[in-house]
Amino acid sequence: MSGVRLYDLSQTFGHNAPLWPYFPDVKIERFHYHAKSGVLSQQITTFMHCTTHADSPAHVIEGAPYTDEIPLDSYYGTGVVVDIPKGKWEVITPDDLEKAEPKIETGDIVIIRTGWHRYYSDSRQYFAYSPGLYREAGEWFVERKVKAVGVDHQALDHPLATAIGPHGTGPLLPDVCEEYRAETGREVIEDFPEWEPCHRLLLGNGIMGWENVGGDIDKVVGRRVIIAGFPIRWERGDGSIVRLVAIVDE
Repeated sequence: MSGVRLYDLSQTFGHNAPLWPYFPDVKIERFHYHAKSGVLSQQITTFMHCTTHADSPAHVIEGAPYTDEIPLDSYYGTGVVVDIPKGKWEVITPDDLEKAEPKIETGDIVIIRTGWHRYYSDSRQYFAYSPGLYREAGEWFVERKVKAVGVDHQALDHPLATAIGPHGTGPLLPDVCEEYRAETGREVIEDFPEWEPCHRLLLGNGIMGWENVGGDIDKVVGRRVIIAGFPIRWERGDGSIVRLVAIVDE
C-alpha cells in the first residue's frame, strides 16, 4: 500500500443526519453504556437511504435485483471525479458530461461534483433546490456503458423529478413547486414530466448509483481514481448506507 492514499467521499452518519423530506428521524440509543455495563452497545433505527448511500434496482423497479443480489464488482472500479458546477435547479446535461475532464470512458465509475455537497444539511436549499440529472443524462450514461454514477446532491434525479415535485406521493413541498412557477413562468410538470427517469435508466441497466456524495471530494476532483463504495449484504435490500472511498496512487 506504499504510495496509495484513501480519500473518504462519504457524508457522516449520526444523530440529526440530514433526511429526505418524508423520512422519519434516525434513532440511535445506547442499550449498554460504560457506567451501566462496562461496554458500549448502540441500537440504530434508520432508513438505508440516508447520508451517502447506494440505491439498488429494486428501490425503483418492481422485480429488479435487491442489494444482496448485486455483484460486489458493481461497486468497485476505475473512475473519474468530474467537476460540473451547477446552481439552483440547474440540469446536468449530456453536453456537460461530454466536456467533463478527465474524459468519461466506457466502463468508468463517474462521480459528479456540482458543488452542492457544501450545502449538505437539514435544509430546503440542499434537498429542494439542488441541481440534478434527468432523462437525457441517464440515456447518455446508458449509451456510454458506464459502470456506476455518484452525485454530490440529494438524488440520482433532479429534485423536481422526485416526490418533492408532483410525482409519486408528491408534491411533498407544494410551495417549492409554486416558487418554481414564479421564477420560471412554467409548471414543474412541463419541464420535469417524468418521475425519476434517471434512477430507472441507470438502475434498470445495471448501472449502480450513489447519492449524497461529499467528504473529501474536493481533493480528488479532476482526477482518475479507483472508487469503492460497498453496501451492507442486506437480503432483499432496496439500498444501503455506504463508505465511499477514492483510492489514489500518489
